[in-house]
Amino acid sequence: MGSPDFSVPVLHALAEAGYDLLGVVTQPDRPSGRGNKLTPPPVKLAAAALGVEAIQPQRLRQPEAIEKLKAWNPDLIVVAAFGQILRPEVLDLPRFGCINVHASLLPRWRGAAPIQACLLAGDAISGVTIMKMDPGIDTGPMLSQKTLQLARDETGGSLFERLSSLGAKLLLETLPGYLSGELDPQVQPSLGATYAPMLKKEDGLLNFSQTALELERRVRAMRPWPGAFLPYAEASLKVHQAHVSEGQATPGQRLSQQGLPAIGTAFGLLVLDEVQPAGKPSMPGKAFLAGARHWTE
Repeated sequence: MGSPDFSVPVLHALAEAGYDLLGVVTQPDRPSGRGNKLTPPPVKLAAAALGVEAIQPQRLRQPEAIEKLKAWNPDLIVVAAFGQILRPEVLDLPRFGCINVHASLLPRWRGAAPIQACLLAGDAISGVTIMKMDPGIDTGPMLSQKTLQLARDETGGSLFERLSSLGAKLLLETLPGYLSGELDPQVQPSLGATYAPMLKKEDGLLNFSQTALELERRVRAMRPWPGAFLPYAEASLKVHQAHVSEGQATPGQRLSQQGLPAIGTAFGLLVLDEVQPAGKPSMPGKAFLAGARHWTE
């Protein structure tokens, strides 16, 4: 069970390792792009390429979805960024239960957006946890974990790719011991548990009452989606890349810093290295500033 690109390496890894794939459960096709054209989830495309049947229930609790799962009669369900809650009737269906490839070092960053949450918090490390699922949200016992160091310029997109590959590799390392009964699930500690709620478009809005360091983290965490932005010229200015600079100005005050657009924050300046004005392509901050006559007004 999975939907976004994060799930694809997991599906491929299981297929390449020779596991018998009975079927894939993924989200329905969604409108995407300027034309709002219905677009299939990446996992659906990957399943089709492998010749694996895929179903796309609006809700997993729908009777026809449950009946299909029962017909498949799986020994194990693997979940990776599926996006729906699994009810007890699904969790209890396979004899080995359901296991989840989760993109954080549980119990830190349970929830829907662990990748962005760890960047927003300034964590130095992240990783992947393979866990046996229970009715809670990422609260089940853990089977294995693997850690990685975050790069100084890590973005939501780059960490997404690194953790998806790491998760697929760790899953294959974990499954033999779990299926043989040699690997015992370990209860998650309650100490250090945090929650990362689902992202919304407005989470990308830059609030200059925060510090420049916090805002720089937000720019990286929200790339590529939902993207960081600020109101500008009766529209919005997307910020793809930025850095922190010394200096001080009134929070929200726009100025120039060494030929680049900059904005005052609660502490320090946020300098905009790459931006995208409404209706235009992405451009270097210097090129934007050259054409933005009213930036400092």
